[in-house]
Amino acid sequence: MNIGKSVIIKGELSGSEDLTIEGQVDGKIELKQNILTIGPNGKIKASVFAKAVVVQGEVHGNITATERVDIRDNGSVDGDLSAPRVAIADGAHFRGSIDMQKGGMKPTEVKPTGTTTSPSTPSPVATPAAAAVSAGR
Repeated sequence: MNIGKSVIIKGELSGSEDLTIEGQVDGKIELKQNILTIGPNGKIKASVFAKAVVVQGEVHGNITATERVDIRDNGSVDGDLSAPRVAIADGAHFRGSIDMQKGGMKPTEVKPTGTTTSPSTPSPVATPAAAAVSAGR
């Protein structure tokens, strides 16, 4: 879907399909499962939430993406980025902070395999030294 350069939207914009904005949006944009492209004429003053965001125009606001944020050579972002992958092209403008933590991963959810409740019980996972000895036979 495209939003033309003469269109001005004020408020919340949400959807479940990929979207290209050439116009102006003030408020909030939410396309959590889709790709948002801000075209060369696009002027965004909003908080943005999408699967992936490609910026060729101007964004004033924070961008949160579950996959990636790509600021192209004439793109401009004044705001914070949060995505596991971020690309900023030579010639792009960016002012803000970047958080590139992997989405959905929390330290409490990551548990090594083969852990036991008793420290005196040996772990069923082979150590590198034991693996090397058994591989050498």
